[in-house]
Amino acid sequence: TSAVRDAANGAEFTARLTAATGHPVRILAGEEEANLIGRGLAADPGLGGLRDFYVFDLGGGSLECLAFRSRSIEQAISLPLGCVRLTERFAAAPDRAAAVRRHAREALTAAGFGFTLPAGSAAIGTGGTVSTLRAMLAAQGGLTFAATDPVVPIGVIADTLGWLISLTAAELARIPGLPAARADVFPAALATLLGLADAGGLAAFRHSTYNLRYGVADETLAALGA
Repeated sequence: TSAVRDAANGAEFTARLTAATGHPVRILAGEEEANLIGRGLAADPGLGGLRDFYVFDLGGGSLECLAFRSRSIEQAISLPLGCVRLTERFAAAPDRAAAVRRHAREALTAAGFGFTLPAGSAAIGTGGTVSTLRAMLAAQGGLTFAATDPVVPIGVIADTLGWLISLTAAELARIPGLPAARADVFPAALATLLGLADAGGLAAFRHSTYNLRYGVADETLAALGA
């Protein structure tokens, strides 16, 4: 979504895709994407007991950040902090992980995203980064994915990044639970989560599989009167 939004030929791509498929193509604006992610998260039965919480959805091109107060969206912003984007930007940095972490923290602060919810409010992580980390932890512990704890402490993220950052791309691609296609950008993704934790004083991310797809489905069903 972010790539098409930012591309100089995004409109041409959309037109050609519509012509090829016969289906109209809707490219979400950043704030619209963030709000639909929030709508999807609100449908997660596992979060039914939460009233105030943050949501962070990290993709390849962008990071969506939301704050829910009394289960209503209070803040929603989209930032160009995707893991592919930051991997490319900081590829030549002497300490890539530290550079990404610092940049994410500073970008969030500069964008005016305020961590104003009551102390101890949960931070929900959705998208591929936290799910991949859980898959890796499952493989390491000989567990199924469902048996892993959906709450991932910041210390676990930092420890994982600490040993991943020194590995080559080939070594990363051989780690159980880490998809080869995601291996080269995964360290930047973890560093970004740490930057978020720095900015908000977060102790952990709670994983949810409910994301943008669920929000779009809920919006569509509502429009149909279902």
